[in-house]
Amino acid sequence: MDYSKVLSERASGIKPSGIRRFFDLMENAPDTISLGIGEPDFVTPWHIRDAGIASLEKGYTYYTPNAGTTELRGAISAYMKRSLGLEYAIKDEIVVTVGGSEAIDLALRAVVNPGDEVIVPEPSFVCYGPMASLAGGVPVFISTKPEDKFKLTPKDLEAAITSKTKAIILPYPNNPTGAILEKEELEALAEVIKKHDIIVISDEIYSELTYDGKHISIASINGMRERTIVVNGFSKSYAMTGWRLGYACGPREIISIMTRVHQYAIMSAPTTAQFAAVEALNHGDGDIEEMREEYDRRRRFMCDRFNNIGLSCEIPHGAFYMFPSIKSTGLTSEEFCMRLLREKHVAVIPGNAFGESGEGFVRCCYAASMKNIAKALTRIEEFIESL
Repeated sequence: MDYSKVLSERASGIKPSGIRRFFDLMENAPDTISLGIGEPDFVTPWHIRDAGIASLEKGYTYYTPNAGTTELRGAISAYMKRSLGLEYAIKDEIVVTVGGSEAIDLALRAVVNPGDEVIVPEPSFVCYGPMASLAGGVPVFISTKPEDKFKLTPKDLEAAITSKTKAIILPYPNNPTGAILEKEELEALAEVIKKHDIIVISDEIYSELTYDGKHISIASINGMRERTIVVNGFSKSYAMTGWRLGYACGPREIISIMTRVHQYAIMSAPTTAQFAAVEALNHGDGDIEEMREEYDRRRRFMCDRFNNIGLSCEIPHGAFYMFPSIKSTGLTSEEFCMRLLREKHVAVIPGNAFGESGEGFVRCCYAASMKNIAKALTRIEEFIESL
């Protein structure tokens, strides 16, 4: 059979993830220290696991309502109000999803028509462009700059907007750079967004991992709630990656369409995970603080070491990634990562996996033990000295 005539052109045109390739290469090097995977090294706290286990013991193994249990949506609504000052109706302004990634996918499918342009600042998480394409949209990438601390500026946003622009994905705190946006920076972007009547998909999965001050959602800026879909989840803040649970909050007119698509594609998010998530939101603030403090310790240690060994590095203010420049080595991002993996058995991710503007940088995740971080940095220093 000629599968070229069978397969979807849109799906076939999606490139494989630049992150996944390095995970596959690691399998052939069992003593590799990974600073590549964006996953907490903490285990889900016991009281959250207990809630999931208890739900199974009580026989709660059935479908939930499509949008999620009323109890979980109530806990999300309460969290959004106390954490961000935002109010969302439990009934029809919240949908629980299979991870934050599904929420982004649903948001794009709910608002994008064929040919609509979706602005994506880069460097950023690898899924945004492909998801926009799969929804029938056209991703338009804006390269953010090191001199702007990898923050999207109103000037660059204005220059990228056309008559076809429908939406923008706002990925802050940012993966891979750790950049955040302050309130005044969000206000300046909001003026441009409102001027051109654009929808915002605000990926705030790292909102609780903000180290210098409190995270502010663009939805809280005057005039922005009505045009913003806030995406969040439990993977990063509560170390619940394997539970696969996220959510989106936004105007009921958009959330209703997202829920309808979710209804046909997924039915409902995992029931056990929803019970665990209620416990996380209601009693997990202390867990977040404990993990954030440890990430902060690793963040400062790693940044100091990178600068001391000659790889220029801005201290990140959010998420759990470091984005050092490797331009001084004379190697491309791909060459640096391949040689480091092969010669020193340390895995980091090339910056250009997150967009062309990431060339000359590498992403290093500090969601690893301090022991492994220290050992990996010693190997990186040895590698630099060998060049």
